[in-house]
Amino acid sequence: MNDFDFLAGHWNVVNRRLVKPLSGSAEWDEFPGRSVATRHFGGAASFDEIEFPTKGFSGLTVRVYDPVARTWSLYWAGSAQGALDTSPMVGAFDGNRGEFYGEETCDGRQVRCRFVWTVADDGTARWEQAFSRDDGRTWETNWTMDLTRA
Repeated sequence: MNDFDFLAGHWNVVNRRLVKPLSGSAEWDEFPGRSVATRHFGGAASFDEIEFPTKGFSGLTVRVYDPVARTWSLYWAGSAQGALDTSPMVGAFDGNRGEFYGEETCDGRQVRCRFVWTVADDGTARWEQAFSRDDGRTWETNWTMDLTRA
């Protein structure tokens, strides 16, 4: 239940985002971020806000643990959309690696989405997002965040 406890605190974030996902393009955009995360419900919930100062938008993630299913549900809201995405990414950690799956829209088409969290140590972590058009047989990573404790 305490899988996201590592995230509590302040982070500097290096973002790399694929400019045109699922298009065959290999052009990446790199930009900074700053994140602040907090722990709630004794470790069964996590909240973070991330700012992208050079992009002019921010976002937040709410994570809630289901002790019966032993899974996390992750919900995203972005300042550009102005709404909470109520279709969660759902998954769990195995050791220092967490995998979460859900649906996303890319260029107007529904695609499978995967988040991977990797906790390297107390001061560094990595988040990756990937899309799949073939129901998870193949994945294209389209966004990475390398976090360093501030």
